[in-house]
Amino acid sequence: MAEQKIEFYKGPAGGWGALRSVKNALLRQDIPIKGARTLLSANQPDGFDCPGCAWPDRNHHSTFEFCENGAKAVAAEATARRAGPELFARYTVSELAAQSDFWLEDQGRLTHPMVYDAATDRYVPVEWDAAFALVARHLNALPDPDQAIFYTSGRTSNEAAFLYQLFVRQYGTNNFPDCSNMCHEPSGSAMNPQIGVGKGTVSLADFELADAIFIFGQNPGTNHPRMLGELRAAHRRGARIVSFNPLRERGLERFQDPQSKMEMATLGSTPISTQYFQLRVGGDLAAVKGLMKHVLEQEDARPGTVLDHAFIAQHTTGFEALAADLRAERWDVLEAESGLTEAQLRSAGDVYIGAGSAIFCWGMGITQHPHSVATIQMLVNLLMLRGNLGRPGAGACPVRGHSNVQGDRTMGIWEKPPARLLDRLQQVFGFEPPRRHGVDTVGAIRLMLEGRGRVFFALGGNFAAATPDTYETWKALRRCDLTVHVATKLNRSHVVHGREALILPCLGRTEIDVQAGGPQGVTVEDSMSMVHISAGINPPASGHLLSEPAIVARLAAATLGERSRTPWLWLVEDYARIRDLIERVFDDFKDFNARLAVPGGFRLRNRASERMWVTASGKASFVVHPVPRDTPVHRARARVRDTLVFTLITTRSHDQYNTTIYGMDDRYRGVFGQRRVVFIHPEDIRALGLKDGDWVDIRTVWDDGQERRADRFRLVAYDIPRGNLAAYYPETNPLVPLSATAIVAGTPTSKAIPVVLVPCEAAPPEGGADAGERVRALASAD
Repeated sequence: MAEQKIEFYKGPAGGWGALRSVKNALLRQDIPIKGARTLLSANQPDGFDCPGCAWPDRNHHSTFEFCENGAKAVAAEATARRAGPELFARYTVSELAAQSDFWLEDQGRLTHPMVYDAATDRYVPVEWDAAFALVARHLNALPDPDQAIFYTSGRTSNEAAFLYQLFVRQYGTNNFPDCSNMCHEPSGSAMNPQIGVGKGTVSLADFELADAIFIFGQNPGTNHPRMLGELRAAHRRGARIVSFNPLRERGLERFQDPQSKMEMATLGSTPISTQYFQLRVGGDLAAVKGLMKHVLEQEDARPGTVLDHAFIAQHTTGFEALAADLRAERWDVLEAESGLTEAQLRSAGDVYIGAGSAIFCWGMGITQHPHSVATIQMLVNLLMLRGNLGRPGAGACPVRGHSNVQGDRTMGIWEKPPARLLDRLQQVFGFEPPRRHGVDTVGAIRLMLEGRGRVFFALGGNFAAATPDTYETWKALRRCDLTVHVATKLNRSHVVHGREALILPCLGRTEIDVQAGGPQGVTVEDSMSMVHISAGINPPASGHLLSEPAIVARLAAATLGERSRTPWLWLVEDYARIRDLIERVFDDFKDFNARLAVPGGFRLRNRASERMWVTASGKASFVVHPVPRDTPVHRARARVRDTLVFTLITTRSHDQYNTTIYGMDDRYRGVFGQRRVVFIHPEDIRALGLKDGDWVDIRTVWDDGQERRADRFRLVAYDIPRGNLAAYYPETNPLVPLSATAIVAGTPTSKAIPVVLVPCEAAPPEGGADAGERVRALASAD
């Protein structure tokens, strides 16, 4: 077991530390040679798209188009370890449920389809045809298709996602919760009505032209490490980089490029942020409003020199209302709610005014808040004040997570499908799609809790670990008649199951996919709307694996039978046939197969980047929002006056991608061999009468009377604003109430949870990885 310690990390992001981490990841998975060979094909024209983040590729200038955390994802998929029938014969499901999330995935690749046997409390092998027949029997027995729920992971390819939404809509429901509901749903909810698109408006080339790059609520060093290369290049050519983040994150401070011989040889590095503002958690809207107020005041002082009046007049509506609201806003309110001083906000505003072109990037530090939609619309307001939409080197850049989460939405994975999509499906496939909206992730949990969601099917992901209000989610899954998970590795969702349950193992992104028509490639869409082909290079981990498109097609054929005129099995003989159908449904995919022949693929049209506004008014809209002063945290502090109430953000460690935990370290934050830690300001530790290293339980302050707690966390003194805490998920997901969601978007507000800390004396769980005895008990409870 690794030594548990807290030790300040002196190095930069990337560099030798990243290379050592890559080496260790390959060795841990017993693939030093195979893994190195596999990585050379990552993000290459004739290789596979990294199964990690959705950051775009830069024209393949190098054979090393992967980052540290992408390498961990590849190593985990290409591992020599196997989780076959022998593992499931050795352990009951109750025994598996008592293991940590790290242990479960560390067993290796799933090799056989497995079905739950209640009599022995074990998963046992099942033939594929029998598995599909079991799912079809349950689905066809439901009196209402809306009693079935179909979840989608962001790693699902365009081809699989398209077939999936087609099958489910032919079956009769729009119940499509997906990982977008838990991350960037507010980005689309904000931008679609405001500028007519829910995607970012920039391309990678814009980063070469921007005079300033503003980063809000994002930690690229861990979550999108390849982005650091773009930020390094921007800094070196003189662009200003302004970061707003409550925590000091190493990737936003300095970066050592592993591909720079000079930096590696001299142990040098490049600064990233030219200004770094540690605002309080949830203070982004107030901060952005402060920047806008400063811009407007400078325009008033120097008329005609600051705002882009031509853009505002020709392309926007609502400017006068916004200007009146900004002039009436008080600086003391902006300071109090942002946690920054007027001087700091004006300083950032001066950088924006001085930039000929600016890009705004944001991540889940913005989206997982109650007022996330309003905050994003304020960011777009600020861009529009100086015409920073639809021109080179400028625009909005929501940095999405999983490698095809944006593509899945493009393909129609959405519980609220637009009428034009349903009309086109009816026209092309000759059936009447369901028109009523389905449920999102939170709605799906509620549907299952109420007993009205009886079949849960997950195309990838780890629903039980990724979702909020962990114990309620687990109760919900256990109330299902059937739970089904398509996966590459064992995870928490497989041991929190319905009365009947299936695990269906699929090919990974790195593996060769051979169908009747020969080797196949799938397509993905990155964060900047580039679509390209991905083809694996490794033999499958098992001869019993099916591809995701094949699983969907065979399930559709088994379920729908003669009710469907779609030739499901014929389509998956050659994925080009699926792409031909995608082209018939989506106009932006014209000549789909032909355009994939171009190295790097092609970019989907983005009308906002062309200054074409597909909105109700035909223009981009300035939107007015007040500074939030009645949030759950405000209300909790008013109720609990004699106790320190903190705002908790849940976050990833550096050895983690979403719910997948690759190791027990968080190198950049100086945490080694453990995960049950809570980052806290040193003065807050003293105010609690405690000391650095003491142990506490974390309890949510909420208004529904339900107890939510996560026990036994080690206090770690950290550079974070007072009154704020940070801790890792999924360990802290039990603290996020199901009713804590973003206004309009419905995203769980995992970055804005009011909590109190209660001292405890108990030692941490063995290994520090599990959620404690309470989680173990719930994992095996009825």
